[in-house]
Amino acid sequence: MKYSGIGGQAVLEGIMMKNGKDYAVAVRKEDGSIAVKKDVHEGLQDKWKIARVPFIRGIFAFIDSMVLGISALNFSASFEGAQEAGTGEKENAVEHKDGKDKKKESGGLSKAETAFSLVLAIVLAVGIFVLLPAFVASLLKRWIDSAALRALIEGLFRLLLFISYILLISLMPDIRRTFMYHGSEHKCINCIEHGLPLTVENVMKSSKEHKRCGTSFILIVLLISIILFMFIQIEYLPLKLLSRLLLIPVIAGISYELLRFTGRHDNLFVRIISRPGMWMQALTTREPTPEMAEVAIRAVEEVFDWQHYLDENFPS
Repeated sequence: MKYSGIGGQAVLEGIMMKNGKDYAVAVRKEDGSIAVKKDVHEGLQDKWKIARVPFIRGIFAFIDSMVLGISALNFSASFEGAQEAGTGEKENAVEHKDGKDKKKESGGLSKAETAFSLVLAIVLAVGIFVLLPAFVASLLKRWIDSAALRALIEGLFRLLLFISYILLISLMPDIRRTFMYHGSEHKCINCIEHGLPLTVENVMKSSKEHKRCGTSFILIVLLISIILFMFIQIEYLPLKLLSRLLLIPVIAGISYELLRFTGRHDNLFVRIISRPGMWMQALTTREPTPEMAEVAIRAVEEVFDWQHYLDENFPS
């Protein structure tokens, strides 16, 4: 297995693939055709030097991925609305600018709406998965004297909340299909990084687990938070909640570096520490159909010359 540098995300009935600054979103339309949007994304890491500093770059990478992810979801969701309303073809939908340089995709959200969605998602995630477990753990003080044990319970409760959330949303048909597209994204990248030509047949027989998955990142965050909070013991609840907020960038930075390291190396140690995250991916990936693999391949080919990559890295 050799690192390719490409990554992606599942969207509604499609896939977003990114290579460097280039990204493409491929979406299966109701008529069976594939709509593709290709563009360039310059994130904070491309603009600011500080956003590329190790152990700091993780939080900026997370923000960049959230912004691009919402934009890709917005593009795919615009086809859902068009199909339900019976509006015409949007085979080559692209972003456009008006005189004030405000972007809005056809049928999608404006920049302001996208920013609001991003902020709202972050606030809800922090409230539910960071502050709520800390508050619940603080209620156990009268029964459990050990602050380290309460921190462990807090972390396990946070993990349980995440698993429950994934299981709950997986009951929705659209989410189940998105998880199938998530599997096709991983299969495409695994196919290439294991030296196989990017065909539907090769993609379908590749693994749906990948070390650089966002699900693995979340698990690393949860595990590192357990370890860190077991050592940082603050009894006063307001300060405890504040410490949880202030340590989010620290935890994200450490987690990003660990995920980055495992994604770029392949040895026994890396495979061992990556395994829990890949087990967790069983919750967020499903086996795709060949038609879904076709969409993923289309997205890859828009931003990545896989034939050149194979010639360079797998000459035999």
